[in-house]
Amino acid sequence: MSRGGGESLEGSFPDDESAQPPTFGYLDGLVSDPAVTDIAVTGRGDVWIDRGSGMEEVLLRPGFTGPRAVRDFAVQLCAQLGRRLDDARPMADASSREGIRVHAVLAPLVPEGAAISIRLPNRHPPSLEELAAAGLCPASWLFILRALVVNRASILVTGGTGAGKTTLLRALLGMCPQEQRLVVVEEVRELGRIAGHRNMVSLAVRESNVEGAGGVGLVDLVKATLRMRPDRIILGECRGEEIADLLRAFNSGHRGGMATLHADNVERVPARLATLGLLAGLQPKALAALAQGAFDVVIHLERSGGHRHIAQIGRLTTAADGRLIGEAVCTWTGRGTATYGTAWSKFARRWGIVTSDSTSTP
Repeated sequence: MSRGGGESLEGSFPDDESAQPPTFGYLDGLVSDPAVTDIAVTGRGDVWIDRGSGMEEVLLRPGFTGPRAVRDFAVQLCAQLGRRLDDARPMADASSREGIRVHAVLAPLVPEGAAISIRLPNRHPPSLEELAAAGLCPASWLFILRALVVNRASILVTGGTGAGKTTLLRALLGMCPQEQRLVVVEEVRELGRIAGHRNMVSLAVRESNVEGAGGVGLVDLVKATLRMRPDRIILGECRGEEIADLLRAFNSGHRGGMATLHADNVERVPARLATLGLLAGLQPKALAALAQGAFDVVIHLERSGGHRHIAQIGRLTTAADGRLIGEAVCTWTGRGTATYGTAWSKFARRWGIVTSDSTSTP
Protein backbone atom coordinates (compact mmCIF):
# COMPACT_ATOMS: atom_id res chain seq x y z
CA MET A 1 0.00 0.00 0.00
CA SER A 2 1.33 3.40 -0.93
CA ARG A 3 1.82 5.86 1.89
CA GLY A 4 -0.97 8.42 2.13
CA GLY A 5 -2.51 7.54 -1.20
CA GLY A 6 -4.33 4.22 -0.95
CA GLU A 7 -3.64 0.88 -2.55
CA SER A 8 -2.96 0.45 -6.23
CA LEU A 9 -3.26 -2.59 -8.46
CA GLU A 10 -2.57 -1.64 -12.02
CA GLY A 11 -0.87 -2.74 -15.20
CA SER A 12 -0.29 0.49 -17.05
CA PHE A 13 2.93 1.37 -15.22
CA PRO A 14 5.28 -0.15 -12.62
CA ASP A 15 3.93 -0.26 -9.07
CA ASP A 16 6.75 1.90 -7.78
CA GLU A 17 6.17 5.26 -6.14
CA SER A 18 9.67 6.37 -7.14
CA ALA A 19 9.09 5.66 -10.85
CA GLN A 20 10.05 8.61 -13.00
CA PRO A 21 7.28 10.38 -14.92
CA PRO A 22 7.38 9.86 -18.69
CA THR A 23 9.19 12.28 -20.95
CA PHE A 24 7.40 13.69 -23.99
CA GLY A 25 10.27 15.00 -26.10
CA TYR A 26 9.11 17.73 -28.47
CA LEU A 27 5.79 17.85 -26.61
CA ASP A 28 7.22 18.51 -23.13
CA GLY A 29 6.38 22.21 -23.27
CA LEU A 30 2.78 21.52 -24.25
CA VAL A 31 2.37 18.80 -21.63
CA SER A 32 3.56 21.19 -18.92
CA ASP A 33 1.24 24.01 -20.07
CA PRO A 34 -1.66 24.07 -17.55
CA ALA A 35 -4.01 25.53 -20.18
CA VAL A 36 -3.65 22.56 -22.54
CA THR A 37 -6.17 19.74 -22.07
CA ASP A 38 -5.51 17.62 -25.17
CA ILE A 39 -2.68 17.05 -27.65
CA ALA A 40 -3.04 15.22 -30.98
CA VAL A 41 -0.20 14.25 -33.33
CA THR A 42 -1.00 13.21 -36.90
CA GLY A 43 0.89 10.61 -38.91
CA ARG A 44 2.83 13.35 -40.73
CA GLY A 45 3.87 14.99 -37.47
CA ASP A 46 1.38 17.86 -37.34
CA VAL A 47 0.51 18.81 -33.75
CA TRP A 48 -2.88 20.02 -32.58
CA ILE A 49 -3.88 21.11 -29.09
CA ASP A 50 -7.03 22.05 -27.20
CA ARG A 51 -6.94 24.81 -24.61
CA GLY A 52 -10.63 24.41 -23.85
CA SER A 53 -12.07 26.17 -26.91
CA GLY A 54 -11.50 23.57 -29.61
CA MET A 55 -8.50 22.21 -31.49
CA GLU A 56 -5.84 24.51 -32.94
CA GLU A 57 -2.64 23.66 -34.78
CA VAL A 58 0.72 24.58 -33.27
CA LEU A 59 4.11 24.69 -34.98
CA LEU A 60 6.93 23.09 -33.02
CA ARG A 61 10.55 24.00 -33.62
CA PRO A 62 12.16 21.52 -33.53
CA GLY A 63 9.41 19.06 -34.26
CA PHE A 64 8.65 15.71 -35.82
CA THR A 65 10.46 15.21 -39.12
CA GLY A 66 7.96 12.78 -40.63
CA PRO A 67 5.96 9.57 -40.21
CA ARG A 68 8.92 7.47 -39.02
CA ALA A 69 9.69 9.96 -36.24
CA VAL A 70 6.06 9.96 -35.12
CA ARG A 71 5.95 6.16 -35.09
CA ASP A 72 9.17 5.88 -33.08
CA PHE A 73 7.91 8.47 -30.61
CA ALA A 74 4.62 6.60 -30.12
CA VAL A 75 6.38 3.28 -29.52
CA GLN A 76 8.84 4.80 -27.04
CA LEU A 77 6.15 6.73 -25.17
CA CYS A 78 3.97 3.66 -24.72
CA ALA A 79 7.00 1.65 -23.60
CA GLN A 80 7.66 4.22 -20.87
CA LEU A 81 4.10 3.66 -19.68
CA GLY A 82 4.37 -0.11 -19.70
CA ARG A 83 2.35 -0.74 -22.85
CA ARG A 84 3.38 -2.72 -25.91
CA LEU A 85 2.97 -0.99 -29.29
CA ASP A 86 4.30 -2.70 -32.42
CA ASP A 87 3.18 -4.39 -35.63
CA ALA A 88 1.68 -7.30 -33.69
CA ARG A 89 -0.23 -4.94 -31.39
CA PRO A 90 -0.67 -1.69 -33.33
CA MET A 91 -3.02 0.06 -30.90
CA ALA A 92 -2.46 0.93 -27.24
CA ASP A 93 -3.97 2.82 -24.33
CA ALA A 94 -1.70 3.86 -21.49
CA SER A 95 -1.60 6.27 -18.60
CA SER A 96 0.87 7.71 -16.12
CA ARG A 97 0.62 8.01 -12.36
CA GLU A 98 -0.06 11.69 -12.89
CA GLY A 99 -3.21 10.80 -14.85
CA ILE A 100 -1.87 11.62 -18.33
CA ARG A 101 -3.70 9.35 -20.78
CA VAL A 102 -2.15 8.27 -24.09
CA HIS A 103 -3.83 6.52 -27.02
CA ALA A 104 -1.69 5.52 -30.02
CA VAL A 105 -2.44 3.76 -33.30
CA LEU A 106 0.23 2.63 -35.79
CA ALA A 107 0.09 2.33 -39.56
CA PRO A 108 -1.43 0.55 -41.44
CA LEU A 109 -4.43 1.17 -39.17
CA VAL A 110 -3.76 4.83 -39.93
CA PRO A 111 -2.37 5.92 -43.33
CA GLU A 112 1.17 6.61 -42.12
CA GLY A 113 3.33 6.88 -39.03
CA ALA A 114 1.09 6.89 -35.99
CA ALA A 115 -1.88 8.79 -34.63
CA ILE A 116 -1.29 9.90 -31.05
CA SER A 117 -3.87 11.37 -28.69
CA ILE A 118 -2.86 12.66 -25.26
CA ARG A 119 -5.39 13.70 -22.60
CA LEU A 120 -3.90 15.84 -19.83
CA PRO A 121 -5.41 15.96 -16.35
CA ASN A 122 -6.15 19.14 -14.45
CA ARG A 123 -3.03 19.87 -12.39
CA HIS A 124 -5.20 21.16 -9.56
CA PRO A 125 -8.49 19.25 -9.76
CA PRO A 126 -11.28 21.69 -8.93
CA SER A 127 -13.75 21.13 -6.14
CA LEU A 128 -17.46 21.04 -6.83
CA GLU A 129 -17.77 24.58 -5.51
CA GLU A 130 -15.06 25.77 -7.89
CA LEU A 131 -16.73 24.01 -10.81
CA ALA A 132 -20.06 25.66 -9.99
CA ALA A 133 -18.38 29.06 -9.76
CA ALA A 134 -16.90 28.43 -13.23
CA GLY A 135 -20.36 27.80 -14.67
CA LEU A 136 -20.76 24.03 -14.40
CA CYS A 137 -24.18 24.39 -12.79
CA PRO A 138 -26.44 26.92 -11.06
CA ALA A 139 -25.25 27.67 -7.53
CA SER A 140 -28.47 26.18 -6.17
CA TRP A 141 -27.62 22.82 -7.73
CA LEU A 142 -24.72 22.45 -5.32
CA PHE A 143 -27.32 21.51 -2.72
CA ILE A 144 -28.68 18.85 -5.07
CA LEU A 145 -25.27 17.32 -5.76
CA ARG A 146 -24.24 17.37 -2.10
CA ALA A 147 -27.49 15.72 -1.05
CA LEU A 148 -27.08 12.98 -3.64
CA VAL A 149 -23.57 12.14 -2.42
CA VAL A 150 -24.36 12.40 1.30
CA ASN A 151 -27.48 10.25 0.94
CA ARG A 152 -25.53 7.65 -1.05
CA ALA A 153 -27.34 7.89 -4.36
CA SER A 154 -25.79 5.71 -7.05
CA ILE A 155 -24.83 8.16 -9.79
CA LEU A 156 -24.28 7.70 -13.53
CA VAL A 157 -22.44 10.65 -15.11
CA THR A 158 -23.02 10.91 -18.86
CA GLY A 159 -21.88 13.11 -21.73
CA GLY A 160 -19.80 13.18 -24.88
CA THR A 161 -16.03 13.10 -25.24
CA GLY A 162 -14.45 16.04 -23.44
CA ALA A 163 -17.67 17.04 -21.69
CA GLY A 164 -16.02 16.86 -18.27
CA LYS A 165 -17.32 13.52 -16.98
CA THR A 166 -14.11 12.55 -15.19
CA THR A 167 -13.70 16.04 -13.74
CA LEU A 168 -17.21 15.97 -12.28
CA LEU A 169 -16.80 12.39 -11.06
CA ARG A 170 -13.60 13.35 -9.23
CA ALA A 171 -15.32 16.35 -7.63
CA LEU A 172 -18.26 14.22 -6.48
CA LEU A 173 -15.90 11.66 -4.96
CA GLY A 174 -14.16 14.51 -3.18
CA MET A 175 -17.37 15.08 -1.21
CA CYS A 176 -17.49 11.50 0.10
CA PRO A 177 -16.66 11.16 3.80
CA GLN A 178 -12.96 10.42 4.17
CA GLU A 179 -13.56 7.33 6.31
CA GLN A 180 -15.40 5.61 3.46
CA ARG A 181 -13.46 3.05 1.43
CA LEU A 182 -13.46 3.87 -2.27
CA VAL A 183 -12.67 1.12 -4.80
CA VAL A 184 -12.04 2.53 -8.27
CA VAL A 185 -11.89 0.50 -11.50
CA GLU A 186 -10.55 2.04 -14.73
CA GLU A 187 -9.24 0.78 -18.04
CA VAL A 188 -6.36 3.23 -17.71
CA ARG A 189 -5.82 5.62 -14.85
CA GLU A 190 -7.57 8.97 -15.20
CA LEU A 191 -9.12 9.76 -11.84
CA GLY A 192 -5.87 9.52 -9.91
CA ARG A 193 -5.98 9.93 -6.17
CA ILE A 194 -8.86 11.70 -4.49
CA ALA A 195 -7.59 14.36 -2.10
CA GLY A 196 -7.93 13.34 1.52
CA HIS A 197 -8.94 9.73 0.81
CA ARG A 198 -6.26 7.41 2.15
CA ASN A 199 -8.56 4.36 2.23
CA MET A 200 -8.82 4.10 -1.54
CA VAL A 201 -8.02 1.24 -3.90
CA SER A 202 -7.23 1.98 -7.55
CA LEU A 203 -7.60 -0.91 -10.00
CA ALA A 204 -6.60 -0.71 -13.66
CA VAL A 205 -6.59 -3.18 -16.54
CA ARG A 206 -3.45 -5.17 -17.29
CA GLU A 207 -2.79 -6.37 -20.81
CA SER A 208 -1.68 -9.91 -21.50
CA ASN A 209 2.01 -10.48 -22.16
CA VAL A 210 3.59 -11.52 -25.44
CA GLU A 211 2.56 -15.13 -24.75
CA GLY A 212 -1.05 -14.01 -24.34
CA ALA A 213 -1.10 -14.70 -20.59
CA GLY A 214 -1.54 -12.57 -17.50
CA GLY A 215 -4.24 -10.22 -18.77
CA VAL A 216 -6.71 -8.77 -16.27
CA GLY A 217 -9.77 -7.07 -17.75
CA LEU A 218 -12.55 -4.82 -16.52
CA VAL A 219 -14.89 -7.76 -15.88
CA ASP A 220 -12.31 -9.37 -13.57
CA LEU A 221 -11.67 -6.12 -11.75
CA VAL A 222 -15.35 -5.27 -11.20
CA LYS A 223 -15.87 -8.74 -9.72
CA ALA A 224 -12.81 -8.23 -7.51
CA THR A 225 -14.27 -5.06 -5.98
CA LEU A 226 -16.90 -7.11 -4.14
CA ARG A 227 -14.16 -8.90 -2.19
CA MET A 228 -12.42 -5.68 -1.14
CA ARG A 229 -14.95 -4.38 1.41
CA PRO A 230 -15.97 -1.30 -0.58
CA ASP A 231 -18.15 1.49 0.77
CA ARG A 232 -18.43 2.83 -2.77
CA ILE A 233 -17.58 1.15 -6.08
CA ILE A 234 -16.55 3.49 -8.91
CA LEU A 235 -16.20 2.48 -12.56
CA GLY A 236 -14.34 5.09 -14.59
CA GLU A 237 -16.32 4.31 -17.75
CA CYS A 238 -19.00 1.76 -18.68
CA ARG A 239 -17.92 0.49 -22.07
CA GLY A 240 -18.54 -3.25 -22.39
CA GLU A 241 -19.67 -6.48 -20.81
CA GLU A 242 -18.47 -5.38 -17.36
CA ILE A 243 -21.77 -3.49 -17.12
CA ALA A 244 -23.52 -6.70 -16.02
CA ASP A 245 -21.27 -7.22 -13.01
CA LEU A 246 -21.46 -3.53 -12.11
CA LEU A 247 -25.26 -3.55 -12.16
CA ARG A 248 -25.35 -6.66 -9.99
CA ALA A 249 -22.91 -5.08 -7.54
CA PHE A 250 -24.97 -1.91 -7.30
CA ASN A 251 -28.08 -4.04 -6.75
CA SER A 252 -26.50 -6.07 -3.94
CA GLY A 253 -26.43 -3.39 -1.27
CA HIS A 254 -23.41 -1.40 -2.47
CA ARG A 255 -25.10 1.99 -2.54
CA GLY A 256 -23.42 5.26 -3.41
CA GLY A 257 -21.44 3.91 -6.34
CA MET A 258 -20.61 6.01 -9.38
CA ALA A 259 -19.77 5.46 -13.05
CA THR A 260 -19.58 7.35 -16.34
CA LEU A 261 -21.08 6.57 -19.73
CA HIS A 262 -20.92 8.11 -23.19
CA ALA A 263 -24.45 9.23 -24.10
CA ASP A 264 -26.12 12.14 -25.91
CA ASN A 265 -28.67 12.92 -23.18
CA VAL A 266 -30.58 11.33 -20.32
CA GLU A 267 -33.24 10.04 -22.70
CA ARG A 268 -30.63 8.12 -24.73
CA VAL A 269 -29.05 6.40 -21.74
CA PRO A 270 -31.36 3.33 -21.89
CA ALA A 271 -30.32 2.60 -25.49
CA ARG A 272 -26.63 2.87 -24.60
CA LEU A 273 -27.03 0.60 -21.58
CA ALA A 274 -29.03 -1.91 -23.63
CA THR A 275 -26.24 -2.10 -26.20
CA LEU A 276 -23.66 -2.78 -23.49
CA GLY A 277 -25.98 -5.27 -21.83
CA LEU A 278 -26.23 -7.32 -25.02
CA LEU A 279 -22.43 -7.65 -25.01
CA ALA A 280 -22.80 -9.31 -21.60
CA GLY A 281 -25.70 -11.51 -22.68
CA LEU A 282 -28.37 -9.44 -20.90
CA GLN A 283 -31.67 -9.11 -22.70
CA PRO A 284 -33.22 -5.61 -22.67
CA LYS A 285 -35.88 -6.36 -20.03
CA ALA A 286 -33.35 -7.94 -17.69
CA LEU A 287 -31.01 -5.01 -18.25
CA ALA A 288 -33.86 -2.57 -17.57
CA ALA A 289 -34.71 -4.15 -14.22
CA LEU A 290 -31.08 -4.16 -13.13
CA ALA A 291 -30.33 -0.63 -14.34
CA GLN A 292 -33.35 0.93 -12.64
CA GLY A 293 -32.31 -0.60 -9.34
CA ALA A 294 -28.63 0.18 -9.82
CA PHE A 295 -28.62 3.87 -10.81
CA ASP A 296 -30.61 6.34 -8.74
CA VAL A 297 -29.53 9.42 -10.67
CA VAL A 298 -28.21 10.34 -14.11
CA ILE A 299 -26.22 13.59 -14.41
CA HIS A 300 -25.71 14.64 -18.03
CA LEU A 301 -22.97 17.05 -19.13
CA GLU A 302 -22.72 19.05 -22.33
CA ARG A 303 -19.91 21.08 -23.88
CA SER A 304 -20.53 24.03 -26.17
CA GLY A 305 -17.87 26.48 -27.30
CA GLY A 306 -15.48 25.37 -24.60
CA HIS A 307 -18.08 25.78 -21.85
CA ARG A 308 -18.99 22.63 -19.94
CA HIS A 309 -22.17 22.49 -17.90
CA ILE A 310 -24.63 20.08 -16.36
CA ALA A 311 -27.54 20.08 -18.79
CA GLN A 312 -29.80 17.50 -17.15
CA ILE A 313 -30.32 15.70 -13.88
CA GLY A 314 -32.54 12.70 -14.35
CA ARG A 315 -33.50 9.19 -13.37
CA LEU A 316 -34.18 5.79 -14.91
CA THR A 317 -37.63 4.22 -14.72
CA THR A 318 -39.37 1.31 -16.40
CA ALA A 319 -42.51 1.44 -18.52
CA ALA A 320 -45.44 -0.93 -18.13
CA ASP A 321 -43.99 -3.15 -20.85
CA GLY A 322 -40.62 -3.38 -19.07
CA ARG A 323 -38.73 -0.91 -21.25
CA LEU A 324 -36.11 1.26 -19.56
CA ILE A 325 -36.85 4.99 -19.78
CA GLY A 326 -34.54 7.93 -19.11
CA GLU A 327 -36.34 10.96 -17.71
CA ALA A 328 -34.90 14.40 -16.96
CA VAL A 329 -36.25 15.89 -13.72
CA CYS A 330 -34.49 19.23 -14.15
CA THR A 331 -32.62 20.90 -17.00
CA TRP A 332 -30.34 23.89 -17.52
CA THR A 333 -29.15 25.51 -20.74
CA GLY A 334 -25.98 26.88 -19.17
CA ARG A 335 -27.56 30.30 -18.67
CA GLY A 336 -30.34 31.74 -16.56
CA THR A 337 -32.41 29.63 -14.21
CA ALA A 338 -33.02 25.92 -14.28
CA THR A 339 -36.28 24.28 -15.34
CA TYR A 340 -37.91 21.66 -13.13
CA GLY A 341 -40.17 18.95 -14.55
CA THR A 342 -43.24 17.26 -13.14
CA ALA A 343 -41.16 14.48 -11.56
CA TRP A 344 -38.97 16.94 -9.66
CA SER A 345 -40.97 17.12 -6.41
CA LYS A 346 -40.97 13.36 -5.92
CA PHE A 347 -37.27 13.18 -6.80
CA ALA A 348 -36.42 16.00 -4.39
CA ARG A 349 -38.35 14.45 -1.52
CA ARG A 350 -36.62 11.12 -2.13
CA TRP A 351 -33.19 12.70 -1.68
CA GLY A 352 -34.03 15.41 0.86
CA ILE A 353 -33.34 18.24 -1.57
CA VAL A 354 -34.51 21.83 -1.42
CA THR A 355 -33.22 24.60 -3.72
CA SER A 356 -33.95 28.30 -3.87
CA ASP A 357 -35.08 28.27 -7.51
CA SER A 358 -37.44 25.29 -7.38
CA THR A 359 -40.78 24.77 -5.73
CA SER A 360 -39.79 21.54 -4.01
CA THR A 361 -39.92 21.01 -0.29
CA PRO A 362 -38.03 18.28 1.54
